[in-house]
Amino acid sequence: MGQLNLALLWHMHQPDYRNYKTNEFVLPWVYLHAIKDYTDMAYHLERHPQVKAIVNFVPILLDQLEDYAEQFSQGQMRDPLLRLLATPDLDQLPMSDRLFIFERCFQSNHTTMLQPYPTYKRLHNLYDTLHERGETELVYFSGQYLADLLVWYHLAWTGESVRRNSETVMKLMAQGEGFSHNDRIQLFNLIGELIQDLIPRYRKLAESGQIELSTTPYYHPLSPLLIDFSSAHDSLPDDPLPMNPTYPGGRKRVTFHLNSAIESHTQRFGAKPTGIWPAEGAVSLPLLEILAAHDCHWCASGEGVLANSLRKSYPDNPLPDRNHYLYHPYQINGETGSITCFFRDDKLSDLIGFEYSKWFGRDAAEHFIQCLEKIAREVPHEENRIVSVILDGENAWESYPYNGYYFLDDLYTLLEDHPGINTTTYRDYLATPQHPDSSISLPILTAGSWVYGTFSTWIGDPEKNHAWDLLCAAKQSYDLVIQSNRLTDKEKKAACQQLASCESSDWFWWFGDYNPAQAVASFDQLYREDLVNLYQLLKLPVPSSVHEPISKGGSHVEGDGTMRRSS
Repeated sequence: MGQLNLALLWHMHQPDYRNYKTNEFVLPWVYLHAIKDYTDMAYHLERHPQVKAIVNFVPILLDQLEDYAEQFSQGQMRDPLLRLLATPDLDQLPMSDRLFIFERCFQSNHTTMLQPYPTYKRLHNLYDTLHERGETELVYFSGQYLADLLVWYHLAWTGESVRRNSETVMKLMAQGEGFSHNDRIQLFNLIGELIQDLIPRYRKLAESGQIELSTTPYYHPLSPLLIDFSSAHDSLPDDPLPMNPTYPGGRKRVTFHLNSAIESHTQRFGAKPTGIWPAEGAVSLPLLEILAAHDCHWCASGEGVLANSLRKSYPDNPLPDRNHYLYHPYQINGETGSITCFFRDDKLSDLIGFEYSKWFGRDAAEHFIQCLEKIAREVPHEENRIVSVILDGENAWESYPYNGYYFLDDLYTLLEDHPGINTTTYRDYLATPQHPDSSISLPILTAGSWVYGTFSTWIGDPEKNHAWDLLCAAKQSYDLVIQSNRLTDKEKKAACQQLASCESSDWFWWFGDYNPAQAVASFDQLYREDLVNLYQLLKLPVPSSVHEPISKGGSHVEGDGTMRRSS
C-alpha cells in the first residue's frame, strides 16, 4: 500500500464579540467553546502524543481568550452570563436579566446537549409551559430555578474531558438540582481555570513538536474580496457585486491584518508561523503574492478551488480522477515569490463535519481509516502523497454524542497504531527531502474558498452586497478622517481596531434568508453596532442606513449555520 501522509488542520475561530464602546462581551461563544471544544481538542492530543496535527488559532480568538483569563484573575467580569452565574441573589433579578437568562440558556443542540439530562430537560419543559402563556408569566420562576438553569447550561457546555476529570463537575451533575451560590461559584472558578490553562496547553504541545501552530490574518477578513471584489467573478462570472467597484485601500488592509497576525503569533508562541490558513480558505493570486512577500511558506484552501484552477489551467483536458491531482501540494508562483498551497479533501473533511456525528464513534473512526487506506491503494505510489483534512475545531462536536469524545479517541488511537498512515504537519512535510519532487506548479489559480469553491457565502446576495456597501462607505469616511489628522494617536488606534472588526468575514457569512433568524439577528445587530462605534470613534454622524436591519434570516440549516458543506 505504501506510506500515506495525513495532515489534520483544526481551525479555531470566533469573531470579536466585544462591544468596543462598553467593553462588554455581547455573545458568550468564546468562553463556551473554550470550556467545551478547545479544552477537549487539547486533551485528545495530549492523550495521543504520537498523533501530529496543525492547530490554527485566529489572533482575535486568542485576544478574547486572554481577555477572559484576565477578567477571572481580576474578578471583574464583562460577560453578562458569567456575571449572572456568580450573582449571589437571583430572586431579586429584574425582568430584563431573567429574559436574558431564558434567551441564552437554551441555546445549544438540544439533541446532544439538553435531551440527555432529565433535570435540564425538565427546566426547559417548565419554561415552555409558562412562556406559552405570555412573557409576564415568567416572573413566577424562582431564583432557585434560575440558579439551576444557569448551572445546567454551563454543565452542558463543558467538554467530555472535563466531565471525566473534574470533581466539581461530577459532583454538580450527580446533585442535579437545588444548586447553591457556593455551587455556582465552584463552577464559575472551574471555568476560569480551564480558560487560563488553555493557551499554555497548546503552547506546550507546540514546543514538543506534536502540533504546528498556524495563524490567520488578524480579524479573519475575506482577504481576496478586500483586495478586489471582482475576484468573485473568477468562479461565478455573472454574480452581482456591491455598488462600490472595490473596497477602498483593501490591499493595505489585508497587509495590516497579516502583519498584525504574524507579530501577535510571534509574541505569543516565540516563533513566526510557517504557514497561514486564510480566513475561509479563501485564496486569490494577489493574496498569495502578499503571503509569499511575508515569507509564508504554505497556505491551504478547498478542493473546489483546485478543481476550478486545473480546469482553467488546462482547458483542453478533462479533469482527471481526483486521486491523480488532489493528494500533493502545488507551487503557486507570483511576482513576489512562490508559496506552497495544499488543498483539502472535501469529502473526508465533510464526513467529520456533517456525517460521522450520526454514527457510533468506533464505526466512524474505522470508516475514516478505511477511506485513507483506499486512497493509499489508488494514488500513484511514487508521489510523497499527502491527504489534507481541514475543518473547524469547535463547531462540529456539538452534534456528536459526548462532544465527539469516542470518535476522536478511537480515531487518534487507530492513527497512532497504523503502519501505513503518517500524521504530519505542513511544516514537517515541507522539511522532508522528498517534498521538492512532489510539488507541482499550478499555472492559474482561480480565486475561491473552501465553501463551494466560490465566494457566494460572502458576496453576491443583495443583503451581503448591501453590507459591503455599508462597510465601503464607512471605510471612505475612515480614510478622510485619518488623513485630516483630527484624531489623536490613541483615537486613531481605537478607530483602526474597530474597522478591523468590521472587516471580519463572519458578518457577511450570516446575512441571507437561508440562515436561522435568531443567529442572523444577533450577528446583524453586532455588525451594525460595530459600524456605529466606528463612526462615533471618527467623530462623525452615523448614517441612518446603519440603523436599519440588513437581514432577517429564515430557515433552519445544517449545523445551525455555523458550518457549510464544501459542495
